[in-house]
Amino acid sequence: MNQYEIDHLAVVRANTPESMVFLKSDGSFPLSHPGRLALYGAGARRTVKGGSGSGDVNSRHVVTIEEGLENAGFVLTTKPWLDAYDDVAAAHHRRFVADLKRRAAQAGIPAPEFGMGAVEAAPEYDLPLAGTGDAAVYVVSRESGEGNDRVAQRGDVLLTHSEIRDIQVLAAQFERFLLVLNVGGVVDLSPVSHVPNILLLSQLGASIGDAFADVLLGRSYPSGKLSTTWTAWEDYPSIGNFGDPDDTYYREGIYVGYRYFDSVGVAPLFPFGFGLGYTTFDVEVRAVSSDHSLVSVQAAVTNTGEHAGKEVVQVYVSAPNGRLDQPHQVLAGFAKTDEISAGSTERVTVTFDLADLASYDAAAVAMVLEAGEYVIRVGTSSRDTEVCAVVELSETATVRRVHQVLADPGFTDFTSPQYAAPRPAYNQVPRVLVTAADLRRADACEPVDLADALDHVSGLSDDELCHLVLGDYGDSAMKQSVIGQASQTLIGAAGQTTTAIPGLPSLILADGPAGLRLAPEVGEDADGRFALRPALGGLYAELREDDAPAQAGETAPRRPQRSYEQYTTALPIGTAIAQTWNLTLAEKLGDIVGAEMEHFGVHLWLAPAVNLHRSILCGRNFEYFSEDPLLSGQMAAAIARGVQAHPGRGVTIKHFACNNQEANRLHSCSHVSERAARELYLRSFEITIRTDQPHGLMTSYNLINGVHTSESSALLETLLRQEWGYKGLVMTDWVIDSMARTDQRYPRAIAAATIKAGNELFMPGCENDRQNLLAALHTGNAAPGGKAHSGEEQRGKEQRVSLTREELEKQAARIVRIVRRLR
Repeated sequence: MNQYEIDHLAVVRANTPESMVFLKSDGSFPLSHPGRLALYGAGARRTVKGGSGSGDVNSRHVVTIEEGLENAGFVLTTKPWLDAYDDVAAAHHRRFVADLKRRAAQAGIPAPEFGMGAVEAAPEYDLPLAGTGDAAVYVVSRESGEGNDRVAQRGDVLLTHSEIRDIQVLAAQFERFLLVLNVGGVVDLSPVSHVPNILLLSQLGASIGDAFADVLLGRSYPSGKLSTTWTAWEDYPSIGNFGDPDDTYYREGIYVGYRYFDSVGVAPLFPFGFGLGYTTFDVEVRAVSSDHSLVSVQAAVTNTGEHAGKEVVQVYVSAPNGRLDQPHQVLAGFAKTDEISAGSTERVTVTFDLADLASYDAAAVAMVLEAGEYVIRVGTSSRDTEVCAVVELSETATVRRVHQVLADPGFTDFTSPQYAAPRPAYNQVPRVLVTAADLRRADACEPVDLADALDHVSGLSDDELCHLVLGDYGDSAMKQSVIGQASQTLIGAAGQTTTAIPGLPSLILADGPAGLRLAPEVGEDADGRFALRPALGGLYAELREDDAPAQAGETAPRRPQRSYEQYTTALPIGTAIAQTWNLTLAEKLGDIVGAEMEHFGVHLWLAPAVNLHRSILCGRNFEYFSEDPLLSGQMAAAIARGVQAHPGRGVTIKHFACNNQEANRLHSCSHVSERAARELYLRSFEITIRTDQPHGLMTSYNLINGVHTSESSALLETLLRQEWGYKGLVMTDWVIDSMARTDQRYPRAIAAATIKAGNELFMPGCENDRQNLLAALHTGNAAPGGKAHSGEEQRGKEQRVSLTREELEKQAARIVRIVRRLR
């Protein structure tokens, strides 16, 4: 093992307990010493380190929970049960793979694409619980991934009958019993919510088993808080729809996650921001002050228990209900303490800008704060807050004039039943005055100077310009791989910019967001380098076995003359990082990625992903941070700081925007109001961009209100660059010819329309895309792209879009600028 692997794994192991969330605790844990332990459950031996898909990471070894406990000195008394469960799971998996292949053949879709991210439900079983010991641990495990969404059925969102039965039996049988959740998303725990000890372990990367053993023995302690609301499946709102292959309607508007639950009075099992530990805390607000629009809350946090620990102080604000309805409260700021020993106190300050809480007013086409009382609440979860102050705004303030960048979604957003309900008078709390003048912000940002870069591209031919705005696609089948393995410079990396322009170096792009995804073992012969083991294994590799012709570039047998390794560090999933509520730690994890980017020669990391947890069914939620845009945006910004502290390395935030389901992802349309988009789904991107200027941004596959995000000049030029002042590179997600279908209501994005809209890099590119660009360049007067509304219009759409030489040069110049910046 290389030294960087040893060092980075040590950092991950030491810090991942901050991701673990104790949902229930009766004081039975931690254990004082390793002893005899009864270990059960799917995740005990088959521990899941993270989600599947293009963001999978090839660490040299993943420590399972079974292995971690044995490393720590535990004697496991349930080896026969674990062996028997292996047999059950293996048989279930064979049936699952065979069924996927059969259904893929019926659909006429390559099996690797059809089955990408498919959820294999946990099997039912009937095995005797014969283990003994000082305690028992049952590990529920779930898998999810890119390409498919989760389902509200047993073995996925719902517990199986077998799981419920065994958890209940073990909880009654053992004085010390711990239910452990090795999951990437919400599981309905309502049938077992009475269990006295429940730990959300999450999916923590390569050192997960050792980190769990550390926590079980009290060598470290859990200090995480939920970044999304956990409750019974039937309690989640069904106001908007989810999973329709054509049209998804975000009718719930701004009422997502805790904004919904707190506003309609539905009590979840475990609220947003909630988390216990091995100790308890008291939070006392000492002062509230303001400096123009900046509001600061000072609090004293006292450890009232017997163990060391960390606490998160959360500040929420309840805006007045005026013309615009408002949720009960929104997260305005937070701070995690350092370690506080038993009996000790730490002072923390949470500062937020009231202007950041502005709402979109469609009538004024502006972000506004309406006149009235802004009630400040402080607590340790969204359901544990107390009013500590009121900010008074005497007149409505226009914070920013903006532009309408989205078409009408075709519906009116849901409004909370509590809208306009009388609010209590808070006469006994401090009051802070803020004026409208304090809240005014600039309406637009200065454009980036492209003069030097334009000089560079002005002498290029049309053909060279077309190559410059496409990935370095060559003629390899591998470069059109659905999971992105298009780089010949770094084997297994997602792709690279063109090598066709003399004197202009290429940028290497590697997938994320749980680390770098590269081929772990590489061979080299007279024809070049190739993967000895592909970058993506698991289910994808199994399904690819019967698809050799389509994947010939990946599987052709070759004898290496030499070989080498490219193992990287698997980090916690995005949701687990957000559960730390620790921006310093997020930055530290970004630093690990930046160091490995330097080691392997990667310039842009295709991460972090900042889409929101709109629905717990989204198959890609594990990559995303939270249901809240502030927590998501600040976590992404912290990771960006860690990566971009390394010269020549950058992040690529994604997927811009409303990539909240995987069903039919190239052709689905998200219908969302401008207000919900700006206050939630675009807000997380805005926070990251305004805070830390990521070097890259990736657009999403989906359309918003009838227009592909990658083909929307309103989103890319007006909002992203003019309003937010974004200065980095904009690229598409991987638009692969073989993935596109012509029988859909909405056609897929095309190269010419994306370049025209301001999306300067179409990835990974192919010869058809180059021909599309050349044809568009030679067709005369420009016509808008991205407006077609039936699958049969794909060809007509390609014929209607045209480019001017000036438009193509502008996008090419932007690529030259970012290449110079990173190379």
